[in-house]
Amino acid sequence: MHSPSEAAAVPLTSPVTNGTFCPQSQRRFVLIAAILASALGFIDGSILAIATPAIRVNLSASLAEAQWISNAYALTLSALILAGGAAGDRFGLRRAFVAGIALFIVASLACALAPNAVVLIAFRAVQGIGAAIMVPGSLAIIAKAYPKKERGRTIGIWAAASALTTALGPVLGGFVLSAFGDGIWRAIFAINLPLGLISIYLLLAKVPADAPTEKRSLDLGGAALATLAFGALAYGLTSMSASGEGHMAGPSIAAGVVLLAVFIVFELRQREPMIDLSLFRVGAFAGANVATFFLYFALSANLFYLPMLLIAGWGLSTAEVGFIFLPLSASIALLSGPVGQLSDRIGPRFPIACGSLVVAFAFAGLALLTRAGIHNFWTGTFPLMALMGLGMALVVSPLSTAIMTAVEDKDTGAASGINNAVSRIGGLIAVAAMGSLAAWVYANALDGNATPGVPGFGEPATVGLAPTVDAARLAASDTAFSAVSSVTALLCLLAAVIAWTTISGERLPWSRRVENPQG
Repeated sequence: MHSPSEAAAVPLTSPVTNGTFCPQSQRRFVLIAAILASALGFIDGSILAIATPAIRVNLSASLAEAQWISNAYALTLSALILAGGAAGDRFGLRRAFVAGIALFIVASLACALAPNAVVLIAFRAVQGIGAAIMVPGSLAIIAKAYPKKERGRTIGIWAAASALTTALGPVLGGFVLSAFGDGIWRAIFAINLPLGLISIYLLLAKVPADAPTEKRSLDLGGAALATLAFGALAYGLTSMSASGEGHMAGPSIAAGVVLLAVFIVFELRQREPMIDLSLFRVGAFAGANVATFFLYFALSANLFYLPMLLIAGWGLSTAEVGFIFLPLSASIALLSGPVGQLSDRIGPRFPIACGSLVVAFAFAGLALLTRAGIHNFWTGTFPLMALMGLGMALVVSPLSTAIMTAVEDKDTGAASGINNAVSRIGGLIAVAAMGSLAAWVYANALDGNATPGVPGFGEPATVGLAPTVDAARLAASDTAFSAVSSVTALLCLLAAVIAWTTISGERLPWSRRVENPQG
């Protein structure tokens, strides 16, 4: 899944140049292409969460396979996004951006035609590679095409359009899934083809090529090690929920830890590393990134597994469930600007800590609600998701400010890119780890009712299931998700404590304030 902060601003991976390569009459084509390309990832990321139950039914996918349908994309995107940003500097933003979009839409078409879960997982990984080039390029090419005096307004238009896409995508997708049945999930990927082709046409036919800014190293060795390390960790954590693969969990996690250590040593020895690890010596930067990891871990886990519970467990329609994403996107779009201004006046510490606490209360409420077996969507679940959206709106803009003001001006691009990757890695680990927790709690809660033919967690009830067994399945699903929400609530509480103890609470001087992309 994509982090909601993307709807507000995709952090740059390199400093923005002050010049512009694009004549004024052609700049609007850059903006339109960037908006359409951003919509590709946002549509897939948000709608896929509510389409997962339909995909599982249509492709007979297990819980572990469902986890990898999400995580294959998150893995390659999070591991390669910094190298993807460097590709724009090395080869030219337009060229790299077009290449990323092309790879993304080809992989999307393959996803739409996937005959089984394994093929879908493979091409989701390819999608992530395309997105790793496309995502940082969308904002970077706007910043390079527009002069500095016009950049804030233009990025504001881009951010508003992205927020609208993120907000309405799941709602419209939910209605489509409800109206046309499980098989229509393929259209979620197929819609990327026309959007991507229009973007490519505008970029190649209407926008001049830009010159590469610098011959940066892509650090492909570091990217490969990061992919292997986080892939092994995710595989080990996912194996805990996979039938017959539990024995692989320990060795895979151990291999992931070793590879992560090798990656750190490798990066420390590189002249142009993908990740400048020296930035983590700054306490405020390290603290903000730890808080980011915990918050996006919690957010991703709930947004991935809650739709499974509501659709497959409670039997709600995808049209209803699509609305759970609306308050999050709307709150971030409407409140990030004012909250950013507040952060400038009082410092980012209080908004981040306060917002993290609000999110913790929302997830704790979900845990209590599901533990009690209260199936009130509009009067229970939806208001708690709205509360969570309010909390995240308090966090997103100040967290970006805290990250970029914790380091020197020359390092802001690198710092922002690292934070973007950290949020994605948090989501990757969350989907893997919390799926195993949900599967374990679900199996234990079923107890004596775990008979052959009983669906697993996140699978809809089968025809002819005995009422008593179905009731036990529903109760076990509630208990499993309650466990996930409880853990994530604690992590958000921990994020609040870390933010309060590490991030500055001082009013920022004018020279160090970050221009807010919302405008």
